[in-house]
Amino acid sequence: MTQYFVRRVMLAVPTVVLVIFATFLIVRLVPGDIVTIMMAERPYATQADKEALRKELGVDRPIPVQFVSYLGKVARGDLGDSFWTRRAVTAELRQRLPVTGQLGVFAIVLGLVIALPIGVLSAIRQDTVHDFIARSFAILALSVPSFFTATLLIVFPQKWFGWAPPLVYKGWDAGPIAHVYYFFFPALLLGVGLAGGVMRLTRTMMLEVLRQDYIRTAWAKGLRERSVIIQHATKNAFIPVLTVIGLQVSVVVSGSVIIESIFNIPGIGKYFVGAIFQRDYPSIQGVVLVLAIVIVFVNLLVDLAYAYLDPRIRFA
Repeated sequence: MTQYFVRRVMLAVPTVVLVIFATFLIVRLVPGDIVTIMMAERPYATQADKEALRKELGVDRPIPVQFVSYLGKVARGDLGDSFWTRRAVTAELRQRLPVTGQLGVFAIVLGLVIALPIGVLSAIRQDTVHDFIARSFAILALSVPSFFTATLLIVFPQKWFGWAPPLVYKGWDAGPIAHVYYFFFPALLLGVGLAGGVMRLTRTMMLEVLRQDYIRTAWAKGLRERSVIIQHATKNAFIPVLTVIGLQVSVVVSGSVIIESIFNIPGIGKYFVGAIFQRDYPSIQGVVLVLAIVIVFVNLLVDLAYAYLDPRIRFA
C-alpha cells in the first residue's frame, strides 16, 4: 500500500500543475483585461498610466514567463497578492477555508444521514410505498438545483411567516448553537442535492448484494434481519457508494460557490465569485489550486479506504 500511496501522490503533482496551467491560461484569455477594469475608475488615465500599472502587476510579460514565475512562487508557498486589496492570497484563503470546510463537512454529513438509511430501507422494502416515496425524493433532489431552493427558502418564509434563515455570519464566539444554526440551512440544501445520487446508488447496490448466495445463507441460518443487513449486506454494498461520495466532494465544492453568495457566507466560494468579477488573477488561481488539492486528496483517501472495507482489494 505504501508504494501505491507514493505512486498516487506522484501522479497528483502533474494533475495539480495541469489544473494550475489551465486556470492560469483561461483567466487571461477571458475578455476583460484587469488593467482596463482597474483603469475604468480613472477616466483621465493615459496610456502611459496603463502601461505602468500593467508592469506593476506583472502582466506585461509573455504568458509563459508569467507562468514559470508563478510556479516558482507556488513552490515556495506564495500564491501572490490580490491585485485589488494587495493582501496576500494565502492569508485570505487561510481565513476563509475553515468556513467553507465547515459548510462542506456539515453538508456531507447531513447528506449521508439522509441518503444511507433511506437507501437501505428502500432496498429492503422494494416496490412498497416506502420505496416509491424514497425514489421520488431522490429524483426530486437530483432535479432541483440548490441555488433555486435556497432562493425559495429566503423569499417565501419571509413573505408568509416573517422568518428567514440567518444571513449574518455567526462565528464560534457567538456560541456553538448560533454557529451551527447559521450553517444548518445552506448545508442542508447542499446535503439534499448530494443525498439524491447517493441514495439511488445505495438502493441499487443493496438490491444487488441482497441477491447474493452468502446473504441467502445468512437468512437460512436464522440470523435476524438487522444482523444480515448491517453486518453482511451494507458493508459490501458501501464500496461503490464510497466512490460516489468521494466524487460528490467536488459537487459540494462547486455548489458552495453559489450557496455562499446567497447566504452571505464568508468562505472561499464567495471570495472566488468576487475575484472572477474583478479579474483578480492571483485570487482565482489560488482558490482553484487549493480546491484541486483538496479534491485530489479526498479521492486518494477514498481509494485507501477500499482496503478497509474489502480486505480482498490489493494495491499492488
